[in-house]
Amino acid sequence: MSNTSPAAISRLARRHLLQVGYSGLMGCGLNQLLSPKASASESTITPRAKSLIIVFCTGAISHHDTLDMKPAAPLEIRGEFQPIATSVAGTQVCEYLPKLATLAHKYALVRSLSHKDNNHLMSTHHVLTGHLQPGGFFDKVASRDDWPCYSAGCEFLRPRSDGIPSGVNLPTFLMSSPLTWPGQHAGFLGPKYDPWQIVGDPNSKDFRVDALTLAQGIDANRLDHRRSLLRSLEQDANLAKDATAGRMTEDQRLAFTMLSSGRLTQAFELQREEDSIRDRYGRHAFGQSLLLARRLVEAGVPIVQANMGPVQNWDSHAAIGQTLKGRLLPPLDQSVSALLTDLDERGLLADTMVMMLGEFGRTPKINKDGGRDHWGPCFTGLFAGAGVQGGKVIGQSDEIAAYPDSTAYSPDDIGATVYTALGIEPHSVVRDRLGRPVHLNSGDVIDALYEG
Repeated sequence: MSNTSPAAISRLARRHLLQVGYSGLMGCGLNQLLSPKASASESTITPRAKSLIIVFCTGAISHHDTLDMKPAAPLEIRGEFQPIATSVAGTQVCEYLPKLATLAHKYALVRSLSHKDNNHLMSTHHVLTGHLQPGGFFDKVASRDDWPCYSAGCEFLRPRSDGIPSGVNLPTFLMSSPLTWPGQHAGFLGPKYDPWQIVGDPNSKDFRVDALTLAQGIDANRLDHRRSLLRSLEQDANLAKDATAGRMTEDQRLAFTMLSSGRLTQAFELQREEDSIRDRYGRHAFGQSLLLARRLVEAGVPIVQANMGPVQNWDSHAAIGQTLKGRLLPPLDQSVSALLTDLDERGLLADTMVMMLGEFGRTPKINKDGGRDHWGPCFTGLFAGAGVQGGKVIGQSDEIAAYPDSTAYSPDDIGATVYTALGIEPHSVVRDRLGRPVHLNSGDVIDALYEG
């Protein structure tokens, strides 16, 4: 498998073109125009977090069978798993999450997340952008009318030019031909603000990121020579007067910055890690993806989304017990617990928010095939770091985990929480593709994560 996105994906992300060798970095510009610049509000919010790691269980992890178990409910509701005690008195989780059970004092559970949709694509967009998909309908694929993902909003309102992207998504691109999941790019803000999309298993010995690899025959000296040549051409042609050329040279300068900066390149070199650390995370895609997420945060990337498997990986409509205990929960338990422990030991958890969730929950009642179907009205998220008070359970569901039995929190509220944690005013005004002013987010911060 390639370690950068395929051609169809690369058209979505400007930075996929940032490689020395794309037309010799000479005379080749982007073929997509940028959106009109928005009038964003200046943020006066003190950030809690420098970084955010999203552990996304695509397809929707079952809250009944993991973090909101109902042992007193009938068998067809509670399922086959048993709850176990955690490090926090009175809080229980699934028996197949023993490592996370010992760390319950490090994270908070929000058991009353809720929205009104049961469709994978629209729900994914809602959770990963903090906003309903404009004009959304069943299986509405990604488009440039979508709302921007969190890293795109961050890049737009707080742009950087140091060669470090504001967002990296890995190790899969959420699509099942011909459907491309929305919520993964900058939407109406334009491709300039797309996160980096890395496709490839970090656990593979052949894992590499081609966009950070110099073309064959090019070393640092030749790279500097090309940079000098480009500067001369810019001056001779007075390219600054031409907007299209200006965008081209902006991308070329960013490419040079990325390729000459060791921080980002080294972050992807997992072989630099001690074997004991790699083993702690687990020698599987889940584990090495989250180890890579930690390394990217250390390199200065503000937002990393690590998808726990290919699209709909957690969509267990049949034999859910066997699927969870045999394939999904053990590596998730190992890798997420390793991430929290590693961040904490390195002093990074204090300013890195971690959130683990899917796009919705699963139905209370197990179906005839032994699985659970889509369920938006109630699901659970795990939050840790950056001021989140560990050991808390926020909100509660009813006796069968079908609906919130306390204050319900929407994906809009998740978005407000994310942006505010990063020091960004969630209600900042940006402009869509038609130039219309819109608020980036309209939710409310989940204050219970930090208070009480």
